[in-house]
Amino acid sequence: MAEAGGLLSGGSERRCRERLAAAGAARRGAAAAAAVLVPLCSVRGRPALLFTLRSRRLGGPHSGDVSFPGGKRDPADTDAVATALRETREELGLELGAETVWGQLRPLPDRQGQLVAPVVANLGLLENLTLTPNPDEVEEIFTLPLAHLLREENQGYTHFRTAGRYSYTLPVFLNGPHRVWGLTAIVTEMTLELLAPDRYRRKTHMLSRSRSV
Repeated sequence: MAEAGGLLSGGSERRCRERLAAAGAARRGAAAAAAVLVPLCSVRGRPALLFTLRSRRLGGPHSGDVSFPGGKRDPADTDAVATALRETREELGLELGAETVWGQLRPLPDRQGQLVAPVVANLGLLENLTLTPNPDEVEEIFTLPLAHLLREENQGYTHFRTAGRYSYTLPVFLNGPHRVWGLTAIVTEMTLELLAPDRYRRKTHMLSRSRSV
């Protein structure tokens, strides 16, 4: 596999921004009820994704899950980008400007059927940032290099059956500090497809599901 170092280059950023803008212009539908930030970053010169482990203080089905910073849209939020940036500030103490945002991936339904908009942004060098996670929301912050996520030995999938028949397949990412699964794994997969369309083979398969960005 080729090196992953160029995935956050200026050329890659321009290509991704153009693809996200084109997909967004073609997208129609209701506004998402929630948003997450998909935080690209560089760790000691290696392109990576930043994840959080949700605090067990939150309770409920999502406590202790691997996730991206995010949450429900606030009435004061102008759009999904505003929601993702606000939630990142509240969860990680990180103030990001709109210029860090590359664009928005296709919204996905969560377990309750509400649409969640993934907003892709580049934090830059992680060593230059001061993260102050809110302990009521975030138990841990960790990163996974894009090269790790792109290796087949770190990729898995789960087949689901409904009424005795094959229904859908979802990805899972393995061999890191925590298993990445669920909606976070689907968003991770979409991000890898965006960044490295020639290197990542989609694990998700939903009957009658669109494959657009």
